[in-house]
Amino acid sequence: MARKLLLAGGETARTACARGLLRTGVEEKSGEFLSAEVLAARVGWAADLVSGMAATLLAGHWNAADVDVLAAGEDPTGRALPSNAWMALRRLGWTVGPAGGIRVNDRIVRIAQETAGRTLRAAKWRADLTAGVLATWPANPAKRTAQEWDAVREAVPGGEYLPSSVIRGRTRQITAFVTRHGRMPGHVFELEAAPRIARMLLLSACDGQQATLERADEPGRALLRLQLPTRPDPRSYADWTWISCPVSLPPTVPADAVLHLPTLRLHHGRVRADLAYTHPVPKTQRTGHTVALGVDWGLKTLLSAGAARLHADGTIAALSAGGMFRAAGVLAKQHRLRRLSEHLHAKADHYQRLIAEDEQHALTARHQVLADEIRHVSGRRSNLNDALARAAARWAVDQALAAGATVIYVEDLRSMEARGMGRTMNTRLSQAVRGQIVDRMRHLAAEAGIAVVTVPARNTSKHCPQCLEVLRHRKAPDRPTVAGWKWALCGSCGWQGDRDQGAWRRIAARGLTHQTKTVTDRTTGAMAIRAVVDTLEAGAVITPAPKTRRADRSKTRPTRHHTTRPTPRRRRTPSPTRPSGPAGQRPEGHAQTDRRRLPRAAHRHQRVTTTSTPTTGRHRPRGAALGAGFHLHAHATPPRWAEPTPDTTSCMGSLS
Repeated sequence: MARKLLLAGGETARTACARGLLRTGVEEKSGEFLSAEVLAARVGWAADLVSGMAATLLAGHWNAADVDVLAAGEDPTGRALPSNAWMALRRLGWTVGPAGGIRVNDRIVRIAQETAGRTLRAAKWRADLTAGVLATWPANPAKRTAQEWDAVREAVPGGEYLPSSVIRGRTRQITAFVTRHGRMPGHVFELEAAPRIARMLLLSACDGQQATLERADEPGRALLRLQLPTRPDPRSYADWTWISCPVSLPPTVPADAVLHLPTLRLHHGRVRADLAYTHPVPKTQRTGHTVALGVDWGLKTLLSAGAARLHADGTIAALSAGGMFRAAGVLAKQHRLRRLSEHLHAKADHYQRLIAEDEQHALTARHQVLADEIRHVSGRRSNLNDALARAAARWAVDQALAAGATVIYVEDLRSMEARGMGRTMNTRLSQAVRGQIVDRMRHLAAEAGIAVVTVPARNTSKHCPQCLEVLRHRKAPDRPTVAGWKWALCGSCGWQGDRDQGAWRRIAARGLTHQTKTVTDRTTGAMAIRAVVDTLEAGAVITPAPKTRRADRSKTRPTRHHTTRPTPRRRRTPSPTRPSGPAGQRPEGHAQTDRRRLPRAAHRHQRVTTTSTPTTGRHRPRGAALGAGFHLHAHATPPRWAEPTPDTTSCMGSLS
């Protein structure tokens, strides 16, 4: 569907993708109705033809010389290569065809060339990274010196801002190759084999002779027409027929969006369509922001966020106390699935060692069952991570919309590595879904014209948000002498609070003062503040709100006369007749007279000033414990019915 998108002032075009599903189809020539199973089979036949040709083309050019030629952007005559991968491969003369006896049209070959060309172009960055690491190989691969780090960052394209974890990961890959083969690799194509080609159809490489997509008469519907084979090995063009497939558009696709040809892929016997569309959105600005949302990362409290305002005089003030996105339950389930996956992998590896090369081994069937279960658990973990990323990103964007913010500043933790904090903590930190959350946050914020900018995370939790002095960290606010990490206190200005609440204030203030240093990546469009400037950082402080002065309460008139008759605390009506049994209306007063034994949580660690974790016993939250709180450590004032106060205000007899 080709149509020019009309943009108004202050708008820009944004291309997004939504997920659709092809449930049925109709063969146009014969009018035959195709079920979901038959449609999936025909799409699978076409995908097999495409993946076979793409794999052949990729295997023939998976080398450093061909990848460099494609990445150079010029053909042998010096002309610039087209942006479309299939056109660039044809300009270079890299062609491919189906197996003998199989007949496909030129558009199917285009899809195969587009798939292989995109993969070869993506390999260029990995090749340059590996070449830079090999050229500056350190004396001790496990620990580089400062000079060796500077050298490898200079040798790698964009290495100045590349996370150190990426370089360390590539170093470990080369070290494993040396251990296995006893020599250094020459390039990345020795480290990695040609990648596997997915079974999918990139219809964007086609034209109207292979596929078309048009909106239907009713809203929220579209019609996809494409040619599919009628057999796995089509022998002539007669074995290709036109199929019409209705598509239900998700509600996230605007009515004025321009639809593009989708990508079809098979998933559990169903045909999924990744629908690309373009629609107008407000432009995001790099500078000129006055209200910003600062977002800090946490472990159990995944996100902590709050808004801050930059005033005309240069001062910054927090607009709220901030909020938290707690995902402890989801993260606990994620860790349970991770441990289950590790157990299944260990068991499968043990079976594989026992089976060795014997295909008739008695454990072969059990090993296959374990492999299926591993795939199932991996799918559950992937779906859980996707759901968590969507929920967290939606929450952050909603916070920005509610505060009227035009920018979201997120601390950049790409270079953070989980080391030296224990096995469990290292694993939890390394498997966080921060990258997915930031990507989805950019996706959702772009619809509202809100910019998402990453800022350096250095010292955001270490320094005070009001005076930039080093904070002291304690375990809890009522235990100032016990060292910890959760509660922060400033000995200079007196600020104290949760360390995550102080961190988002520092992030928002740093982003607002450094917004003129924001840069935009040309390839991805992501905005970031690369480094912290000391002169700007000095002004990145939150101005505390002025304390409200109480009104003058000095005595200026005589004391008002009070009656000697006290006001009754409750109504003076007789209690209703109590029926025999536990049912019936509650008698007067707030004390429950039918409760003989208090809940356990009502008298254990329940004091007015008790807020920290008890030191006796093991901390075992059990949810609502007999109506005495949401768990045993929800420490609050003892309930009124625990020690009922006698009524001393009654001065009247019974009315009965």
